[in-house]
Parts: sequence; C-alpha cells; structure tokens
Amino acid sequence: MTAPATAPVVTAHIGRPRIAIIQGFVGSMLMLVGSFGVGWLSLASRELRQVPAIIWLRFEPVGAVLSVLLLAVGGMLLVRAWLRLGQRLQGWGPETRRTILTATLAWAAPMCLALPLFSRDVFAYIAQGQVMVAGLNPYKDGYSQISNYLQIGADDLWAQSPTPYGPIFLWLEELVVRITGGQPDLSILLFRLLALIGVAMCIYYVPRLAELHNVNPNRALWLTVANPLFLTNFVASIHNDSLMLGLALAGLYYAARGRFLPAILLVTLSIGIKPITLIFLPFIGLMWAGRGAGWPRKFLYWSLTAGLSLGILWILGILNGFGFGWVGALSTPGSVWIWYAPIGFLGMFVAVTGDALGFDGWAWADVVHSIGTLISLVFVAWFVLKGDHAHLVRRLALALAAVVLLAPMIQSWYVVWLIPLFAVTGIRDDWQVKILYFAVSFFMIYAISDQLDIFPYIELSLHTARQIAAAIGVAFATYLVLLDPRTKTLFRGSGASAGAAPSR
Repeated sequence: MTAPATAPVVTAHIGRPRIAIIQGFVGSMLMLVGSFGVGWLSLASRELRQVPAIIWLRFEPVGAVLSVLLLAVGGMLLVRAWLRLGQRLQGWGPETRRTILTATLAWAAPMCLALPLFSRDVFAYIAQGQVMVAGLNPYKDGYSQISNYLQIGADDLWAQSPTPYGPIFLWLEELVVRITGGQPDLSILLFRLLALIGVAMCIYYVPRLAELHNVNPNRALWLTVANPLFLTNFVASIHNDSLMLGLALAGLYYAARGRFLPAILLVTLSIGIKPITLIFLPFIGLMWAGRGAGWPRKFLYWSLTAGLSLGILWILGILNGFGFGWVGALSTPGSVWIWYAPIGFLGMFVAVTGDALGFDGWAWADVVHSIGTLISLVFVAWFVLKGDHAHLVRRLALALAAVVLLAPMIQSWYVVWLIPLFAVTGIRDDWQVKILYFAVSFFMIYAISDQLDIFPYIELSLHTARQIAAAIGVAFATYLVLLDPRTKTLFRGSGASAGAAPSR
C-alpha cells in the first residue's frame, strides 16, 4: 500500500534534543508525584494508604492542592516537551530514531510507577476479572454481582452494564485476577505490563507501516508514540486500547506485506480485546483482493476475511461459553455522551429544547445520537467501497475517524486510535498537524481537570480542584499558543512547524 510521498529524508541536524527530553521527564515526574495525591487509589490498597507521604497528599487540603498543581503543570510541560522535541529533530534522519525512543522511554518510565490517572477503567478490569473467576457471564452480569466491588475502585456508573470487551481480554482479566487474587495494586502492575506490550508493538510497527507508505518513519514515530496523549492514555491510564491498537497495527502491516493469514489472526485478536477494530476487516479484504479487483473478487475476499475472523471468534466463544455475547454489549460505551463531541452537544441542545417545550427531550437526543451513528456507517461504507487502492490505509483512517467523530462520546483514547493511522499515511506540516497540536493540548487540559480522586471529607471540593487544574491547563496552553517564542509558531497559519523550525 503506498501513498503520496512526503518530503524526502535528509540528514538530520539535531539541535540539543536532550533539553526537550529532560523537560518531558520532569513533567512526567511531576505527574508521578501528583498521582499519589489525586490519582485513583483503591480502598483495598491498604499498604499504600499507610504511607505517610501519600496520607499527607491525599487527606490534607494543602497536599491535595499541591498534587493538583503538580499534575496539571507536569501534564502541560510534557506537551511542551513533545512540541519542542519535534522542532529540535530537524530532517528526521535515521539518527533521530534513537532520540525519539529515548524520549519515549524517559517520559513513560515515571508513569509506570504512577497511580492510575485520568481513568478508572483498570479497576473495572479487575472487577470483571472477578466476574470471570466467579463463573458468571460478563456479557449479562455486571460487576455489581461481586461483593464489595466498590472497595476495588471500579466506577459505579458501569457496575450493572455488560462488559464491552472481547473474549481475549476477558481471559486476560481472569488470568490477572487468578494470579493476584484480585489484590488491586498487583493487578494494576500486571495490567500496566499488558498495556506496555501494546506500546512496544506500536513502537515496532508504526515506522514500518510508514515506510510502506513512503512516509518518514521517525516523524511518524514522534507523532504517535512520543505523543503525550498516547503515553498518558496507554501508560498512566492503563487502557486496554494499547493492546488492541498494537495488534491491529501488526495485522495491518502484515496485510500490506501480503501475509494475509497472520494479518487476519492478529486483527481478530485485536477484536478479541475491543471489537471496534472490526472496521479493519473490510480494508484487509480489499488488500487481499488486490489492485484492480472487480466486484466479484472483492466480495469473495471480503467473505474469506470475514469468514476466517468470525470463525476464530466463534471458536473462542465456544471455548469461553459466551458465544458472540460481546455483540450485544457493543452499545455500552455509546450509552453516554459528552459536551465537546459534536453529536453529543447537538443531542444535549435538542434535549434541553425539547424539555423546555414540554416534550421528552432526551428521547429526542437518543434519535440524534442514532442519526450520528447511521451517518458514520454511511461514511464507513463510502470509504470501503470508493477510493484508490493505494490509499487503503488512509481510507481506513478516515472511516474510523467518522466513527469516532460522529459518536456522542469522544474519549481522548479514541483520538489515539486515529493518530497512528494518519501518521503512517502522512500528516502534513500545515493545518493537518496543527489540528493534532490543538487536539493534544485540549485533551491534556481536559484530562488533568476531569477525573481527580479527591477525598470527599477534606476542605477541598472536587469542583474546586477541577477548577484549579483547568485554570493551570488553560493558562499554560495560552502561553504555548500565544506567548512562548518557541512554540507559538506551531499554532499559527504560517511559520515554522515541528521538525522544521530552527532550534534555539
């Protein structure tokens, strides 16, 4: 699969990238310390709750405020470090690969020791693992069936919902809980190890996919893996999307190399983590059919691809006894909305308007959400059926973007799904990369001011803590965009872009 080539690789002039690496490491260390005060800590984590420093950071107002400050400043400092690293690596020559990997390691290492940040999903993984150990059906029985599930730390919002994960991840959840006996701290370490495996797969396959598209592999690696959104969501937050994405990218790479059986197996394993990567299958079928294939041949290879993948999933369903129960659970994440998602905002507006007129406004909102989903499926069909065979991976990126952007809920890790697909097919140094800069800044601000674990019985309310974090994040982002002489050019309509700006 090839795409229009980007600028040719030239010898890189590295302008002291170590400065940016150190700056990002400091930011990540600040996030680590801040996590001890406002990161998520299970009530069952008795050992950690007895550490004097953690007691002060979590249960004293001054300590909690300090934790919020450290987390917010650290997160935004990491964003600046990433932008500056891109500016300092001019040319993106082969020698820059080691620098990018060094930065990724330095920035990720402190996060490996942090309490879970920005999400409580890892505690849901533990609770769902206990559902599996108990012999219940996680596609029918929520983790509310588990005694003292609130002690684990799982979000009560999803306690009675079926799990949205595939059979592979259910087994991984069960394995972790059996190894650790459900002890939260040890379970978190094992789930983070699984997430790091996914990170390693992304590090391996992103540059290789980029090379297949004549795109600079080192710039693609910086855009994807050194990206603060990637690191915070997959290392600090421990989302299983890391493993899902790593497997899917591996499958995509082998499909592009013409090795379709391992490609289908890897993508199927990815579906077995989270079923969203079902969207990869029709594009792999088109790769298998080959350039210039007629409709009969396309339908033949779509059928073969779907048959092999669904056949594997059918066998897995027999082995775990749950069949295709995950299909009915696919709507679980879509049952909520958020204000910054266009469809979510439109649904909220329609709901408020409907209620003001005396109607059931939220029933109208559900219709809006359904229309958004329908439109996204139309876009998916369009990108599957129309377009240049040489741009299949780009078409996949656009199809997945339609699913993400037209959903009522857009989480930051949904955006991370998209970044590698666009990066390996080429993100230009114009409005395209500026959208990414703004997206990274926005979602970092939202993350550091959203899910904070504030002890409810101290003189610092959760609302106040969020306001402090948001104020710091917005102030820092304003500085980056308008005042910082090094980074403000990145956000303007013209001027130096990351990787092209003079290093100062």
